[in-house]
Amino acid sequence: MDTNPNDPMDQTDVIRFLEGGAGSATPATRIDTHGALIFLIGDKAYKVKRAVKYDYMDLSTVKKRHDLLDREYALNQPTVPSIYDAVVPIVRRRDGSLALGGDGTAVEWVLVMHRFAPTAELINIAQQQGISDDLAQALGTAIARYHSAAPVRDIDAATLILEILDELGRVFGSISGDTAREGKAYVEQARTVWSNSQNALLQRSKGGHIRRCHGDLHLRNIVLIDGVPTPFDALEFDERLGTCDTLYDLAFLIMDLDHLGMRHAANLVLNAYLTATVEGFGNAGLSLLPLYLFIRAAIRAMVDLQTMQVANNRSGLRQDATVYLRQACAYLDPPKPSLVAIGGFSGTGKTTVARAVAHLIGAAPGAVHIRSDVLRKTLLHHDPMAPLPAAGYTPEITAQTYAAMRAQAAGVLAQGHSVLLDAVHSDPADRQAAQDLAENSGFAFLGIWLTSSTKTRLSRVSSRGPDASDADADVVRKQAVVDPGPVGWHHIDTDRSVNATVQSVTTLLAAFADKGAPIGGGTHVG
Repeated sequence: MDTNPNDPMDQTDVIRFLEGGAGSATPATRIDTHGALIFLIGDKAYKVKRAVKYDYMDLSTVKKRHDLLDREYALNQPTVPSIYDAVVPIVRRRDGSLALGGDGTAVEWVLVMHRFAPTAELINIAQQQGISDDLAQALGTAIARYHSAAPVRDIDAATLILEILDELGRVFGSISGDTAREGKAYVEQARTVWSNSQNALLQRSKGGHIRRCHGDLHLRNIVLIDGVPTPFDALEFDERLGTCDTLYDLAFLIMDLDHLGMRHAANLVLNAYLTATVEGFGNAGLSLLPLYLFIRAAIRAMVDLQTMQVANNRSGLRQDATVYLRQACAYLDPPKPSLVAIGGFSGTGKTTVARAVAHLIGAAPGAVHIRSDVLRKTLLHHDPMAPLPAAGYTPEITAQTYAAMRAQAAGVLAQGHSVLLDAVHSDPADRQAAQDLAENSGFAFLGIWLTSSTKTRLSRVSSRGPDASDADADVVRKQAVVDPGPVGWHHIDTDRSVNATVQSVTTLLAAFADKGAPIGGGTHVG
């Protein structure tokens, strides 16, 4: 059957042309989505917008499909030029045959992309080998860079979020069944959270955090290019949906990792992102994160329920929707924030332990990790990975660093999120100040003091790779004769494997979380 030239919804000839290799000798592999047809031919991918018309996306004419492809190219090509090649016409030549470009009447338009290996997609990396700590931190930094280049929009964040909640409520209300009713009830709870978040939403709007973001930032839409995590396939069909709080954009990725049981990686992503984008954490928007995570998980549940209406595997989709709703509900009821401080001399493993356990503390995806080594250099406008001269380690600079660290912690706690302080804390006054910060504000405090032999610490600092810490063997030897005074924190011996140390700290944190308060002082573990 030939295409009816008078019917802009008829793509029969175009599909046949692309399935046949688009004029090449290589047959295509076809991939169908709800809004596009993708044909993999050799080292290229050819994307055609599907001739459909939904409530939220109208692709009923060749011009509308062309315009949307142009928008997709404009959004993605600047950030991923190695993938996005060009938008070209499929033309009908005088003899009636079709061709990519050249003379003739354009009957359709196609986005030409360079293919990449499926093994480079983060969803495949996550499922097959997991997200390493280095990759998670690189991912958070890459998203921060992506958002910093995104254009700011003068739109009220509260209105944007309310529109999404309205849509969720409407769709859940239109679907029969217990799962949909449960979803609608959760949305009503979320409305209360939204109502109580007006000031925070206003501050995000005023702070320039509402931008033209990616809009669909999950693991399937991120690829490793030359080892760098790179977002692609940004949401192009609705500028309103693509415009949002940068933290709401990031929340999709955090929720996606959390859904896969990778909260540790999600925590590293968040901390790397905050380190790269937020100065002082005062307007980090963390009080909104539970609401944002709820919405992202609820949307996934909604899509599963919608798909279930027309799919064959209904039980599987219903189960997926239920899991997402349970996840969404948990986000709406975050635990009360707490302050955990990890201290100890250089080489005891503070940062290694902090990174390993931060995801276990407080609301998803875990505590904000504030590290004195990084903060000191940030205050001095110095590259965190470049050594500081001795002038950066005067008692005055150290005092400023600890004061700034506690100020940042206070800002995070005030936003309802937990904090993990990572610093030597050899001065009793600094240890007491950290504890006072939490308890004077009504938050639980847990102090952890790591200990190990000078021999172990010398070995660790000597074998350490590139790091923000400048501690070397001389520092360790000088600290070996320092008396920190009575340390009333929980002591953990780290003259063992990292796994054994982390397990001891994990056990301590579990007891702390169960009681919601410190469990005494001066105990020794391991």
